[in-house]
Amino acid sequence: MPYVLSFGEIDRTQVASVGGKGANLGELARVAGVAVPDGFCVTTDAFARVVAGAPTLAAKVDELSRLAPDDSAAIRARSAEVRGVVEALAIPDEVAAEIVAAHARLGVDGAYAVRSSATAEDLPTASFAGQQDTYLNVVGAAAILEQVRRCWGSLFTERAVTYRLRNGFGDKAIRMAVVVQRMVFPRASGILMTADPVTSDRTVVSIDAGFGLGEALVSGLVNADVYQVRDDEIATSTIATKKLSIEPLPEGGTQVREIAPERRDAPVLTTAEILELARLGRRIETHFGSPQDIEWCLDDAGFRIVQSRPITTLFPIPEAADDANHVYVSVGHQQMMTDAMKPLGISLWQLTSRAPMREAGGRLFVDVTAMLSAPATREALITGLGGSDPLMGDALRTVVDSGFVPEAPAQDSAAPAAMRSAAAAPLDADPALVAELIADGEASLAALKRDIQDRSGPALLDFIRADIQELQRVLFTPRGLDVITSAMNASTWLNDRMREWLGEKNSADALTQSVPGNVTSEMGLALLDVADTIRPHPEVVAYLHEVERTMPAGSAFLEELSAYPGGDEARAALDAFLDRYGMRCAGEIDITRPRWSESPATLVPIVLGNIRNFEPGTGARRFEEGLREAEQTRARLLERLRALPDGADKAAETDRMIARVRTFSGYREYPKYGMVSRYFVYKQALLAEAGRLVDAGVLDDPEDIFFLRFDELAETVRTQRADPRLIADRKDAFRTYQSLTAPRVLTSDGRALTGAYRRNDLPAGALPGLPVSAGTIEGRARVLTDLAQADLEPGDILVTAYTDPSWTPLFVAIKGLVTEVGGLMTHGAVIAREYGLPAVVGVEHATTLIRDGQRIRVNGTDGYVEILTAPAE
Repeated sequence: MPYVLSFGEIDRTQVASVGGKGANLGELARVAGVAVPDGFCVTTDAFARVVAGAPTLAAKVDELSRLAPDDSAAIRARSAEVRGVVEALAIPDEVAAEIVAAHARLGVDGAYAVRSSATAEDLPTASFAGQQDTYLNVVGAAAILEQVRRCWGSLFTERAVTYRLRNGFGDKAIRMAVVVQRMVFPRASGILMTADPVTSDRTVVSIDAGFGLGEALVSGLVNADVYQVRDDEIATSTIATKKLSIEPLPEGGTQVREIAPERRDAPVLTTAEILELARLGRRIETHFGSPQDIEWCLDDAGFRIVQSRPITTLFPIPEAADDANHVYVSVGHQQMMTDAMKPLGISLWQLTSRAPMREAGGRLFVDVTAMLSAPATREALITGLGGSDPLMGDALRTVVDSGFVPEAPAQDSAAPAAMRSAAAAPLDADPALVAELIADGEASLAALKRDIQDRSGPALLDFIRADIQELQRVLFTPRGLDVITSAMNASTWLNDRMREWLGEKNSADALTQSVPGNVTSEMGLALLDVADTIRPHPEVVAYLHEVERTMPAGSAFLEELSAYPGGDEARAALDAFLDRYGMRCAGEIDITRPRWSESPATLVPIVLGNIRNFEPGTGARRFEEGLREAEQTRARLLERLRALPDGADKAAETDRMIARVRTFSGYREYPKYGMVSRYFVYKQALLAEAGRLVDAGVLDDPEDIFFLRFDELAETVRTQRADPRLIADRKDAFRTYQSLTAPRVLTSDGRALTGAYRRNDLPAGALPGLPVSAGTIEGRARVLTDLAQADLEPGDILVTAYTDPSWTPLFVAIKGLVTEVGGLMTHGAVIAREYGLPAVVGVEHATTLIRDGQRIRVNGTDGYVEILTAPAE
């Protein structure tokens, strides 16, 4: 490859040679009607030729790529060292000669912009915006050569290295090209996005505009005029006060200048210019085939485009079978798992569920358009989903009120569980019914474990596909759904009647403490019992502290326990816990996530916290205390009811509802426990098959199967062939999806709606949420995003994005719960009530608005959180 390519020689396929910015500029120059200032690219081969002169550089870069992304001090020191080495390298004569010749062909008297263009920049999956350097108004060949060298060095700025580490890009695999482009001296410049960057609405073009060079806007130096265009009309126009601009200096470089007072409040663009620019943006978007983030300039010759990159922060839209308007609701918000899932996990969940689901951004959504368009089902849908998640209900109401969904006759469509629940017939409180359901599930699981043992190859995949029908039978048994619904309806009845008759709020919360047979709450207490076994053995405790520090993968550390006094007892206790609960993990609906049995060190910080914070026998005492409080609440309510008119009848009916709640509520957690138990059996068998594929040279790593859908995996096993490029692309996409935030409601024009509570009954500054477990508690906020990082003390309040059953062991150590996602009957809410923890869920942005260490007050009765103090230093 040559060391220099002109824009006319470049298209979007040449990222490896000219970087993302260079490839996009070459492609832009090919778009009819788009004016791009002329220029050339110094290729990555030139960079490779230069760094080849520093034999020690590779080792330094390798050290840099192994740093932890949060080790800012080490990144700062190492990146500065590497950058210094690169910037000190001499440019070989043959490289310099090509650059000088290209500069001469464009014109030696002009000024130029010299801009970094890394191979991992301006990609559909990562923008790297602002991570490398740009130099404006560069005059003369010598200055261009110097800034080219500085651009090479900017590959190793602290911010660029940190960005790569956090996004999984290896430093050694990335190379730097440099764009040298004729300088535009504009009267106005800015940024155009062909989708609303806030709402993600793809029907809106959003334009930021300022006077002078665009660097003032990009750097945040000035406020911008903001114009939004929809359907070739200006929808909104916000004119900012603009005090400063960045202007070029005659001798090269730039300066900040004050804008004359009479121009500060003047619009940057006219109406005609706004509409012309919006049309230009749509033309560029059409050419690239995706929403674009475009940098533009306006001088006397008209608009010039100096860059276009994909907008990487928009949440993808599910594919639809037609061009009609569609509305999608998030499955993850209902399942308390809003993280991105890998393809195998998504496809297995789709096979398991009976609801039609669409995939986007590594998440699943249900298309509810037909139900929203039909008057017979619209209100039931909004009320049902809004009852469990008020923000989702409000978002759906917003979509309907906007007229986005045209009204149509009611259609046959599967109603979500939230709507079906009210229709189930109530059951008598019969513990035998629950026992029969659990026994059926256990027998079915045992049969699976027995029958799958000798399966391999295509027969294994066929067997699992067929067994999913049995999983559905157990998971969706009508009798089981009736049990769960009866408990939910009885709880609602108790809350409504006790408030009406006695003026008490959320009475059912105390009545659900320590209900029998809740496999998830029992798990948290069981880990207290494990701590009781280990606590008397200080050598084992010391060893577990070392395990906590290193967090080894796999289960090898369990083998070492026998070397310490008491280690055999500790091993037996941990093994017994894993035999019962080892199939669980954070995000457990995704079969690809590591289970506790696969990574038992995950549990060590929780066990050590239990040893530190609790006395022996706490688990049993906790259960007895909850049982006693529930019985005392029952007795108190019945006594007060009997004193009312018709009190005997009211008390009798209430007692029947209490019996129904306490008999049936525990089963609520069992179906998911049974499902993930079955998933773990599938996973173990599939990983064994993956090992055979690796042995046969079909795959490089057993976990490559996680990036294949179930049908694709079946085909790979059948043909003994895999597409490594597909797997690599899926890994890149998954990394991108991990950085996205899943919306509760998504429309086919790309709007991501979060909803609002619209309450006026809150204390000043309080954060609204959904009350799911009554009571008020004050304490220190512990903001956690990772179960393995738990460092809790008694009295702490857990603040996190969401809690699935894997978080339950932490509930024994806290006094309250706040989550960003959740509903009245999601797992965290159910367990909070059973443990007697005040809880508020659905608190938007709780993990960023509440800082770790702040003292907060959680009102689980009325549903809000108050921040009382600053975080402790």
